[in-house]
Amino acid sequence: MSAERDELMRLVNELPDEQVPRVLDDVRRHLRPVQDQSWPPAWFASAEGDGMAIGARSEELLAEGFGR
Repeated sequence: MSAERDELMRLVNELPDEQVPRVLDDVRRHLRPVQDQSWPPAWFASAEGDGMAIGARSEELLAEGFGR
């Protein structure tokens, strides 16, 4: 769990009961239902190729510092 999520949960637990409905309404406005999320995402398979080129070169890419 991220530090931000930890803090959010701590702050929610500290809310006075009378403020919960208002905060809950605000949080709901920031969320969209799970069924609205399409799969696969729009960027999925957006690059050309067969997906094997990176895997075939993985040792070479890692040696060059890929991901640092």
